[in-house]
Amino acid sequence: MSYEKSINAFQEAYKVIPGGVDSPVRAFKAVGGTPPFIEYGKGAYIYDVDGNKYIDYVQSWGPLIFGHCDLEIENAVISAVKKGLSFGAPTETETELAKEIVSMYDYIDKVRFVSSGTEAVMSAIRLARGYTGKNGLIKFAGCYHGHSDSLLVQAGSGLATFGSPSSPGVPSDLTKHTHLATYNDIASVKKCFDDAKGDMACIIIEPIAGNMGLVPADEEFLKELRELCDKHNALLIFDEVMSGFRASLKGACGISSVKPDIITWGKVIGAGMPVGAFGSRGEIMSYLSPEGPVYQAGTLSGNPVAMAAGLVSLKKLKASPSIYDELETKARKLMQGFEEAAKSAGLNIVTDVRGSMFGFFFSDKKVKNFDDAQKNNTVLFGKFHQAMLNRGIYLACSSFEAGFMCTAITDADIEFTIKTAHDAMIEIKD
Repeated sequence: MSYEKSINAFQEAYKVIPGGVDSPVRAFKAVGGTPPFIEYGKGAYIYDVDGNKYIDYVQSWGPLIFGHCDLEIENAVISAVKKGLSFGAPTETETELAKEIVSMYDYIDKVRFVSSGTEAVMSAIRLARGYTGKNGLIKFAGCYHGHSDSLLVQAGSGLATFGSPSSPGVPSDLTKHTHLATYNDIASVKKCFDDAKGDMACIIIEPIAGNMGLVPADEEFLKELRELCDKHNALLIFDEVMSGFRASLKGACGISSVKPDIITWGKVIGAGMPVGAFGSRGEIMSYLSPEGPVYQAGTLSGNPVAMAAGLVSLKKLKASPSIYDELETKARKLMQGFEEAAKSAGLNIVTDVRGSMFGFFFSDKKVKNFDDAQKNNTVLFGKFHQAMLNRGIYLACSSFEAGFMCTAITDADIEFTIKTAHDAMIEIKD
């Protein structure tokens, strides 16, 4: 494949955009090469400025369950745009989408829309602190919850430690109440509660982690988190920005029996438009302004175009819940094919699937937490990614990211991808 125009476009972008990209992972530093600059997408495929065609297993990092340019969603967006791009005032579409979400959970009474997953998580944590009157929060190494200051922390030694900033520009004072625990390790969580000495407001977790690769939390682990929160009068927050309405119709909440106190959602509820939300039971949400003292605001929150896109997408999903079984079947077929391809090439690979989400590591050990994930062969992943890209397969450009199925991906696309994976595995082994 030729990438001449993408290379030129990247060089031009670099002159006026830090690193040439508006989100770091897009720079392809983890896999090498130049990121293709995308011109358009259609169904299962994206096309770059050089005219190269790819089967897209990223789908805008999750939200495009129906693929690119779904006609019904496209028509809803066009209709909304003709009425106005934004008003900074209430619209009935916000209420409609909120009702659709609330109707699916018996422990969610109200939702508040924002413009990104980062905003949703940041606001949910502020709400949890305001409701409990406590300061501490527990997050897990390897779980990404957006780039707000108190969540940009790195894990220390031992089972758990107080957070220290992992990005310049984040004062340590803003992370001193952030405690880090090990994913799927309840002992590390108990230590955090002991360290907090009664001042723990909440635990936040990706119940299906998608930012250290696809690493689901064990059901027993989630149950123990629920018990600890109840014991210490803390709130349990499920960050479903990636998995919400993706892993199942109710995300991880549709797979696990554990009920969180607060859920955050992101891009999926906007069908690809910039959007986020968080929701909880009425007594907690009543602490949020203008009803209560916890302040949160956003000029473009509940954007009418994003609401229109999300409403159509969610209604389509609720009307055909069997979509998730079909997508999971496709994802399992793809991952089984990757396993067979790796075995035939003499390479070690482990895979996992949750609904329409999938992930794989070049490793001989099942991944249960971030330490495990970091031991996977990232160099081999980079070579595999480049070999697949050159053959027309667009995978997430990091071994620490999940992949996604869409309804537009056909069995023929999957079979072609598996055949391509066989060729790529043999190439990278040599």
